[in-house]
Amino acid sequence: MSGTAHTSDGPADRTFDGPLPSGPDPTTVATAQRRTVRVLMSAQVVAGIGIGSTLSAGALLIGRLSGSEALAGLSTTSATLGAALLGIPLAALSRSRGRRVGLGTGWLIAAVGAVIVLLGARLGRPEPVLLGTLLLGAGTATNLQSRYAAADLADDGNRARSLSLVVWSTTVGSVIGPNLTGPGEPVARALGLPEEAGTFLFSTVAFLGGWALNHFLLRPDPLHLAAALARAGTGGTPGAAPAPDTPAAPRFTARFAEALRVVRAVPAARLGLVTVVLGHAVMVSVMTMTPIHLAHHGADLSVVGFSVSLHIAGMYALSPLVGRLADCLGRIPVILLGQALYLLTAAVAGLAGTSHVAAVGALFTLGLGWSFVTIGGSTLLTESLPAAQRSEIQGLADTLMNLAGAAGGAAAGGLVALLGYGGLNGVAALLTLPVLALALAPRTRA
Repeated sequence: MSGTAHTSDGPADRTFDGPLPSGPDPTTVATAQRRTVRVLMSAQVVAGIGIGSTLSAGALLIGRLSGSEALAGLSTTSATLGAALLGIPLAALSRSRGRRVGLGTGWLIAAVGAVIVLLGARLGRPEPVLLGTLLLGAGTATNLQSRYAAADLADDGNRARSLSLVVWSTTVGSVIGPNLTGPGEPVARALGLPEEAGTFLFSTVAFLGGWALNHFLLRPDPLHLAAALARAGTGGTPGAAPAPDTPAAPRFTARFAEALRVVRAVPAARLGLVTVVLGHAVMVSVMTMTPIHLAHHGADLSVVGFSVSLHIAGMYALSPLVGRLADCLGRIPVILLGQALYLLTAAVAGLAGTSHVAAVGALFTLGLGWSFVTIGGSTLLTESLPAAQRSEIQGLADTLMNLAGAAGGAAAGGLVALLGYGGLNGVAALLTLPVLALALAPRTRA
């Protein structure tokens, strides 16, 4: 079996586009890991601009074409649903064909979605635009799965930091993307399109750029190299579970039921999954209603915009520091710190009343809490899984994250109407209890 991993013409060689080093060579693996992180960060920056630029433009475009504000809101719902539907198939494709193909396909699907949006804009019909935004969800799914790719070749000492660097690189797209709406207007007018459609031209280019970076530069493929090293038992990836029964070229199947069985059987994986899913629901539900709460209490648009920018900074800007803390302190302490930040957010926001300062500050701690729970939970989930099921469960986690976020956002308005803004934060605080119970359970911490 070790011969399969070490020969230059064996089946394992074809899965990661290059021969394995002969024998344990941590230096070679470390070099491949550094290259992987650099390529993933570059792709996140380029393609992330495409995601950021479509966030508000889709709703504005559908609103113009349909003449209905209610239908305009379906843009975000459609993109979230697309991310949820495509998360597991893209993860299964990564397991079968490698991260290079899985991530690249995700960016290509997103590019096709942007083109369909442009077609709908040209035809003046909202239906193709909604289909296009559904496919744009592939960009969100790929964005999320890129962080796991950064952990494929990492060891226990730098796994969380590697993952966090890819999360941090998303900041660039989040900042630049929304600002392309203005430059897109004259481009759209020149092509005879509605002004709101111009930004989707930039998105198409950005997604194709993300595909190109992954396709041409993500070599050796980190997932298949990690699997080959595990099969060979080289120890090249400390902390990776050996997978001697993993086939050299696994078939493309989305093994959803098997993924759930594995998670149920591993307490640490269960904690990681519950952490990222419920943590995302907390963040989306409170974030959705806080700008509206500020506006209802007299905040002008500059204050609302500043609060959202500060929230995004909390989510991404400090990610490398959070990753370093997770590597130094451990995954579970970082998860617990994230829950503490969520509880602080619920207390400050819930008691904010008419105070703009309190509400804006709470949005920052909310974003920072999301960074802690997402990096800590994702790292714990990844390193707790056997290699054969890892990519499917990562895709499952992202799918459930998106569904929980959509549910949280949809329920937030009704909770505010029923219980008030303070009540919404109280319900969000309750969502930390399952995570706390699992994190403090002796079996999980063993």
